[in-house]
Amino acid sequence: MNDDHFHSIDRLVEFGLGVAVAQQMTASMNQAIQNTRPPGPGSIPAARSYHVVLEQKAAGPFNEHELARLISDARLTRDTLVWTPGMPGWKRAEDIAEILRLVALAPPPLTGETV
Repeated sequence: MNDDHFHSIDRLVEFGLGVAVAQQMTASMNQAIQNTRPPGPGSIPAARSYHVVLEQKAAGPFNEHELARLISDARLTRDTLVWTPGMPGWKRAEDIAEILRLVALAPPPLTGETV
């Protein structure tokens, strides 16, 4: 046998390995694509609704935008009782992370002073 024959066999082996790697990559990508769900009904979590105690009465449900308005109107304070589906009972607003986030995002009250 001459060296040209071995050289062509090496090239075929390299080509075969390359094809095998490409097939594995394709199979892996196809599996990932099949496991990915496109956006559609039920893929976006439903907005949470909250019930709050206002003037000693349960009120709601309110969405986050409405809660932010209650916070800016000072009707919802850190001591206001809040409940949302999934909670075993009412909690103070300051004990609920989602409400604290809304408080942090709310603008400060106007004091009549200008800067």
